[in-house]
Amino acid sequence: MSKLVIGLTGGIGSGKTTVADIFCEYGIDIIDADIVAREVVEPGTPALNQIAEYFGFDFILADGSLDRTQLRHKVFASETDKAWLNALLHPLIRHAMAEQCKTAKSPYCFLVAPLLIENSINKTVEKVLVVDVKPETQISRTVSRDNNTAAQVQKILDAQVSREERLAHADYVINNDDCSIEELKAQVEVLHREFLKLVVG
Repeated sequence: MSKLVIGLTGGIGSGKTTVADIFCEYGIDIIDADIVAREVVEPGTPALNQIAEYFGFDFILADGSLDRTQLRHKVFASETDKAWLNALLHPLIRHAMAEQCKTAKSPYCFLVAPLLIENSINKTVEKVLVVDVKPETQISRTVSRDNNTAAQVQKILDAQVSREERLAHADYVINNDDCSIEELKAQVEVLHREFLKLVVG
């Protein structure tokens, strides 16, 4: 089991996945909330069956998997639907993440969650690392990456905590604005050494 669990977060389009991938190159275990969230609704799971019963089978694709895009649009448009879905999935996701943290083998591990602060997951980790970028960077990156409109991305930003609030919870910050991959790797290397010191110390 890892001696230190660090929460890794950042707003949409901040580059969390890229940062996690670089830490992964050092042999650090990554528990990703997005991956866990997909696992708990895989075909045949009780959660997927409950979603189909509640929202209708239109939300299930031909291969039996969840139509995540359609569901995302649906819950963004309805607070009631969003609350129902969160009540179903959040406990399942938290339990699965906790189990994966327990089995992590690297000296320290990351729990990567876009909504680390919003869902109070930061209270379950020892340290918080925030990948920080300007809101305009988030919008331009996400528009080009996901084929969303700027208005759609702004809606997602509005649903997340503000940049200022996220930074207020940070023990460590990686700046990923106008950052080359080499500069990003350099920041990761410094933090990797720091985290190893914390574990050994």
